[in-house]
Amino acid sequence: MTVAKDDLGGVALWRRIADAIRLDIVGGKLATGDRLPTEAVLAERFSANRHTVRRALAVLSDEGVVGAEQGRGTFVRSAKRLSYPIGKRTRFTEGLAGQANTISSRTLSSRLENASAVVAKALGLKTGSKVIRNDSVSLADGVPLSRATTWLPYRRFPDFVDRIAQLHRMTAVFASYGIADYARASTRISARHADVEETKLLGLSPGAILLVSESVDVDSAGEPISYALSRFPAERMELVV
Repeated sequence: MTVAKDDLGGVALWRRIADAIRLDIVGGKLATGDRLPTEAVLAERFSANRHTVRRALAVLSDEGVVGAEQGRGTFVRSAKRLSYPIGKRTRFTEGLAGQANTISSRTLSSRLENASAVVAKALGLKTGSKVIRNDSVSLADGVPLSRATTWLPYRRFPDFVDRIAQLHRMTAVFASYGIADYARASTRISARHADVEETKLLGLSPGAILLVSESVDVDSAGEPISYALSRFPAERMELVV
C-alpha cells in the first residue's frame, strides 16, 4: 500500500499532482477529449494514495480542466489556450487579435515610488530614482489573462498617472508623449505558483502555475521606457517566442 505524505517540499502532494496534470495539458501531452490515466495509475506515478489523487482531480474538475464521465473515466475538457507572441514588437491587443472578441485592460493602481536596484538597472537609472509603478490586469472576453506590474522613469513620464486614467492603454500613453513606436529589448520567461493575490485576481485555484515574463521596452533611440513583470495563467495562455 502506498502512503502519501500530506506535504512534500512545502507544497501539498495533491497540488503537485494537479500541477503535473496541468503541465501535461499545457505541454501538449494531453489534448481536449483525451482520457486521463486511471486513479490507480496516477497513484503509482506520484507515489500517492487514491484519496490524494482524487482530491487533485476534484480541483481540476472545479476549474473546468477535466471532467469525469460515469463508467468511462476522467477526460480533458478543454486544452485550448490563447497564444501570445513575444518578439521585438510585443503588444497585448495585437498579439491576441483574432483569438478573442473583446480585449481590455484595467488599471488597479498607479503611484510614485523609489526604484529598487532591479528596477533601476532595467531602466538605466540610479537606485532610489523616482519611478511610476502601474499595476494592471488584462482580460480577453472577460477572462483575466494577465496581471502586470510596470515601472517607468518619472522624469520622462511625470503625469503618467493622469494619462493612463484617461487613455487606458500603454501604447496610447506612449504615443501621447511622442513615442510613436517602441520595441522589446529583452524578455526572460520563468514559471512559478501564483500567490494569494494573483490567485484571487486571476480567478485561479490554489497551486495554479503562472508564466512570468520579465521585459524591458525601449524607444527608437534605444532608451528604456518601461520595465514590466507580467504574469499569465499557464492553463489559459502560451507564450510563443
